Amino acid sequence: SNHLAFAFPPFGWCTALGLFNNLFLSFLFSKKNYTVREELPENVLIGNLLKDLNLTLDPDVPLSSPLQFKLVYKTGDVPLVRVEENTGEIFTTANRIDREKLCSGIFSENRCFYEVEVAVLPDEVFRLVKIRFLIEDINDNAPLFPSTVINISIPENTAINSRYSVPSAIDPDIGVNGIQHYELLKWVAGSRGTVGEAVGMGAGTEGSGFGVGGTGGTGSGWGLRAVGRAEGTGSGGLRAGDKWPQLIVQQILDREQKDTYVMKIKVEDGGTPPRSSTAILQVTVTDVNDNRPVFKENDIEVSIPENAPVGTSVSQLHATDADLGSNAQIHFFFSNQISSLAKRLFALDNTTGLITIKEPLDREESPVHKLTVLASDGSSIPSRATVTVNITDINDNVPSIDTRYIINPVNGTVLLSEKAPLNTKIALITVMDKDADLNGKVTCFTDHDVPFRLKPVFDNQFLLETATFLDYEATREYAIKIVASDSGKPPLNQSAMLLIKIKDENDNAPVFTQPVIGLSIPENNAPGTQLTKISATDADSGRNAEISYMLGSDAPPIFNLDRRTGVLTAVRKLDREKQDRYSFTVLAKDNGMPPLQTNATVTLSVLDQNDNSPAFTHNEYNFYVPENLPMYGTVGLITVTDADSGENAAVTLSILNGRENFIIDPLTGVIRPNITFDREQQGSYTFQVKAVDGGRVQRSSTAKVTINVVDVNDNRPVFVIPSSNYSYDLIPTATNPGSVVTKVFAVDNDTGMNAELRYSIIGGNSRGLFTIDQLTGNITLKEKVITADHGLHRLVIKVNDLGQPESLYTIALVHLFVNETITNGSYVQELVRRNMETPVGQNVGDGEITPQTNDYVKIIIAIIAGTMTVILVIFVTALVRCRQTPRHKVVQKSKQSGEWVSPNQENRQIKKKKKKKKRSPKSLLLNFVTIEESKPDDPAHEHINGTLDIPVELEEQTMGKYNWATTPTTFKPDSPDLAKHYKSASPQPTFQIKPETPVPPKKHHVIQELPLDNTFVVGCDSLSKCSSSSSDPYSDKNIMIIKHPVAL
Repeated sequence: SNHLAFAFPPFGWCTALGLFNNLFLSFLFSKKNYTVREELPENVLIGNLLKDLNLTLDPDVPLSSPLQFKLVYKTGDVPLVRVEENTGEIFTTANRIDREKLCSGIFSENRCFYEVEVAVLPDEVFRLVKIRFLIEDINDNAPLFPSTVINISIPENTAINSRYSVPSAIDPDIGVNGIQHYELLKWVAGSRGTVGEAVGMGAGTEGSGFGVGGTGGTGSGWGLRAVGRAEGTGSGGLRAGDKWPQLIVQQILDREQKDTYVMKIKVEDGGTPPRSSTAILQVTVTDVNDNRPVFKENDIEVSIPENAPVGTSVSQLHATDADLGSNAQIHFFFSNQISSLAKRLFALDNTTGLITIKEPLDREESPVHKLTVLASDGSSIPSRATVTVNITDINDNVPSIDTRYIINPVNGTVLLSEKAPLNTKIALITVMDKDADLNGKVTCFTDHDVPFRLKPVFDNQFLLETATFLDYEATREYAIKIVASDSGKPPLNQSAMLLIKIKDENDNAPVFTQPVIGLSIPENNAPGTQLTKISATDADSGRNAEISYMLGSDAPPIFNLDRRTGVLTAVRKLDREKQDRYSFTVLAKDNGMPPLQTNATVTLSVLDQNDNSPAFTHNEYNFYVPENLPMYGTVGLITVTDADSGENAAVTLSILNGRENFIIDPLTGVIRPNITFDREQQGSYTFQVKAVDGGRVQRSSTAKVTINVVDVNDNRPVFVIPSSNYSYDLIPTATNPGSVVTKVFAVDNDTGMNAELRYSIIGGNSRGLFTIDQLTGNITLKEKVITADHGLHRLVIKVNDLGQPESLYTIALVHLFVNETITNGSYVQELVRRNMETPVGQNVGDGEITPQTNDYVKIIIAIIAGTMTVILVIFVTALVRCRQTPRHKVVQKSKQSGEWVSPNQENRQIKKKKKKKKRSPKSLLLNFVTIEESKPDDPAHEHINGTLDIPVELEEQTMGKYNWATTPTTFKPDSPDLAKHYKSASPQPTFQIKPETPVPPKKHHVIQELPLDNTFVVGCDSLSKCSSSSSDPYSDKNIMIIKHPVAL
């Protein structure tokens, strides 16, 4: 049945996919109980939901439709109640309510229910009400005995007041309407094998051997009493199977005198009026057998799975009899009080007492079977044993899915408007599983992604509702597969299909294939000339997609548009001298309710002769290009127009002056360079562009073009401070944290953001003793100096610009010697030299030996340093003197070619003054410095000194290999322009190379041979790459070395 009538909790339940707030659920879903008697006639009022649920409407909440109570039931089912949709009144129907049919086998008065669901609509006040009807029993069934003739055998030696069981009657009614008492109405005396006529009723006749007794017996021959398992346990009402009547012998029997007694037994229920029935009770007196069989166990309980095959042993009964011979032969049989189902399912071997399965079991049909087995040896009273068979569940039932529609389907399909709001209720889904435990635990879901969802409402019920907005144009129908799966192993699944068709609404306006329709036509056209055919489409269907075309209100009267075909025509001649361009709107409207429309713009150009010169969009064009723009890259686009059309408007572009530097596409106007730019050499270019049309008598015009060269980030930062990677600074141990101990400074030859610099420490600061200001380059002591910090620290400093698209960087080394004083400068300088041999990625400063560590070590280092200094001074002096004459030759030769070398400081200053007068602002002077030994008073700044000159051969090779007359703005990316930014502090004279006329093709020059003193590591992405590229981290591939910077 579609409407659940149950006596026990359902065996299956559905696992909800989400938890809901109790208050929210109580507002949307509620329950109501009613009590109704069975067999009521049609149209009997049961209740009123509007009043019983205290439903009131809020006048401030508008309703899309009137209040409606809709009974939710499965298509094809016939409900037992009906609900008035307008009032909520509940009435009985022509289908009578039969409690015995709905709740067969249920004897409790309060356990028979009939359930329905009612939906309160519309959605603004939606509520789902579960109604339970408690079915009251009426006395519509009479009690009946299992047979009209009941035969009982009683031995002749039966003692007075002995009792014999009489088969019980059965009454489907319950409570007082059930069986209340049994009664013997009369008895008929007869001779052997003969039944005499009835001789009395009621209490019987004294001396007849049997008496008719009531519930307790009268002592007049036979008595009758109803008992349960133990005498005295009975209650007021008798139920079939709980108690049975017993015949009481009230006198001594003598089979030889009388072997058969025939009586009539009556059973009556307690209804008003009462119902009753009778049966013939025939008593046969048998021979004596005074020992009954005895069961080994009177109560046996076994469990067996429901899929046990036929023939499986259920239980083996054992009984014994103290008699001998035939009186000890035991015969097993089922009591007639066991159910017909148990008799059908189980078989009992009469001789052995073995109970087996006769037919397949089904736990869902009956989970427990009580088998009453009698053992008789032929005596009057058999022995009784009870076998309780519990049927254990297996997962043999697939879940069931019951769909009850809230929106009535048409031919099995729900029609739903695409404008249906969110959470529109479609159907109530009920899932059940007859299995128990996990086998009956059901999970339900949809098998794919659809714009619908299942919302839990009760334990095993879900509302199918819309989850998102629907779109007929996207999907016109849905086949929703609802799957119910239990939790058995393996799980069993059941699915149900629910078809939903989306009803089209006029929610799409027509769409033109071209929102802007451009047309051109020569003047003096013939009237009625077709200009074009306008077309639009509509995503809707049916009448909603039928399109009509109309001219807009701004359309001139000289045009006509066919309403059906969309053909646009000119009804009279066009004159370009009066109007050369028309622009108006056309409309496309569909046939929906209400109709939707859209518009498009029609632009019509009237063609003419060549009476207009080409016109540039600007009289002067300014373009900005990066200096690294490749040759033949795009500089800009020159746009020129001509009011004429056709060949008269075919414009050709050309460059009047400046063709050696630029080219222009004659058709597109794209300007491209045939040179490479260098902002430092020339910052802008100006030329004229000429435009000529294609008319028979050509017309032309010109425009001025200026191209400005913009700087790019093509120069790496260059360190000015420190001047040497071999320099160091003393940090006294008493220096306070936060003090600036030294600083670094770098410059960048670019401009703007490409020259904005940021400093950072990327190595050598493992203890975090120092910090650096990323803007100023100031290096600050961060922590207080401790003993472990004494010694030489090598910081790897990185400076990078903020250029785009790629930032460039340079790396320098800063040596900081932490100690009280510098007692041995040579020792510290040797530490610096040794540290320069350490890879950049390895920290320096941990565990260095300080001058205070060992006096012996200090003496040895001082001796070695002094010796090496003397040897180095002698060697450098000799080398300078040996090469002095060739150097002057080179200087004279250089002077003749415009490049000169000053042998002393005085000449150097004179030439510097000349240079300031002659060179351009972007010229670069490269000075290579010779430094003599100097010893300042401050021992902390003692350096390893010497003189290092450039050999004549190197100068000649360099002059021949590189064009030093070129003024570079920077060197190659991995060679920073150190000479441009450093000023020499040496008191010795230097030699200079003066640049001449710049050479445009070569912008960058490479310095490969420089003195090894100031080291900058550039061109590496990380320290690891620099370290891993070579065993010597300071090879000439990655570092630039200058002894001292020179002045510009």
